[in-house]
Amino acid sequence: MAKELEFKNPTFSERLKGMLGVDFYRLFHTPMFYIFLAIAAIIPAMVSAMTMMPDQNGNTMKPLYSNIWQIIAASEPLYVIKGIADYANMNMVFIFGGIMVSIFIGHDYKSGYVKQLFTTHAKKQDYMMSKSIVCAFAMSCMCITYLIGGVVGGLFAGYDTAVTVSSLVLAIVGKMIMSIGWASLYTFLNIIFRKYFGWSIASSFFFGTGILIIGAAAIVEALALPTGFLNIFLYGASVNACLVSNIGTLIICMVVSCAWAFIYNFLGTKILSKSDVY
Repeated sequence: MAKELEFKNPTFSERLKGMLGVDFYRLFHTPMFYIFLAIAAIIPAMVSAMTMMPDQNGNTMKPLYSNIWQIIAASEPLYVIKGIADYANMNMVFIFGGIMVSIFIGHDYKSGYVKQLFTTHAKKQDYMMSKSIVCAFAMSCMCITYLIGGVVGGLFAGYDTAVTVSSLVLAIVGKMIMSIGWASLYTFLNIIFRKYFGWSIASSFFFGTGILIIGAAAIVEALALPTGFLNIFLYGASVNACLVSNIGTLIICMVVSCAWAFIYNFLGTKILSKSDVY
């Protein structure tokens, strides 16, 4: 008597593993990934080379930074940007990293890959999670090349290298962890604007700059109110990872990044499930 063959549905881990394999393959085999890694290294090196900037009166010149590690993270949590030196640190990765995510996901729709994918793979949550994880990995790699470029440029410019090593490491790790939340946000935005590539890039750039949180912080400071609550947002937690970071800072980065990743993946999955994905 012939045994009847049973079809076994793949488990969640099997589905996600398969999709991650495809996405990582596509990431490693596209020049875009390596171009953005290079951009992440070149930008801080160029900023580091700007060792002299005009003072407020425009008469004399002064160094842009006082320490090489300020290229990586601010000396303290700065929610309101008062100058380019406050803004020009590893947080810039979350700006051009968003552009990279838009291009990576936008190619899915432009090439017709999504249509083929959802014809054979109906789990929208797997798509959201895979894209978020792969893009978070890419942005973490950009943080590493940014670190290399910033250090090389800072050494060339002759900046002081004194730092509390533990705080520096926690700041770098904290920003890399924030890549999870940022990548989920950008994936979510690209799901919303999946038919409008220009809008997806513009929205990723806008939110990556943290303009909304900077504006809110300016109002809060004007009212002489504490700014600590801003850490519950992606940009606030990213700024909180600075050269005076501690274990508490790292915990904030982990909790905030994972919380927003969950929210954006949940919302993105809902949108994909209830709308035309092509």
